[in-house]
Amino acid sequence: MLPADRRVRRGDEFARAIRGGRRAGRPTLVAHLWSADASAVRSSVEEARTGPARAGFVVSKAVGPAVVRNRVKRRLRHLVAERLDRLPQGAVLVVRALPPAAGAAAADLARDLDSALARLSPPAASVRRRPG
Repeated sequence: MLPADRRVRRGDEFARAIRGGRRAGRPTLVAHLWSADASAVRSSVEEARTGPARAGFVVSKAVGPAVVRNRVKRRLRHLVAERLDRLPQGAVLVVRALPPAAGAAAADLARDLDSALARLSPPAASVRRRPG
């Protein structure tokens, strides 16, 4: 379970991550990551939030009935909790489950989440050597 200070709860924060962040789609999920570092435009002081990275989840009725949606959400919450410290300070991660997530094993969800986060993570700074 994610602590309260690590959860995204407000609609405007979900919208900021989904509309203004980077996106990585995989067969069972889509991950949206917004961070102040990656944001080209800061329209308010609130956007420059510091503190731990936070996560939110979107699991629509297309995934299945309530029992299935809740199971998918619990699995994703557990997987994200283990990986949240890898994200930049103040980042907002929104994970949207796709219908194939309903029948996916936890290992498949973990593989897709790791793949999406690897794509969203900032590239390592390359070291340039001066000739000579």
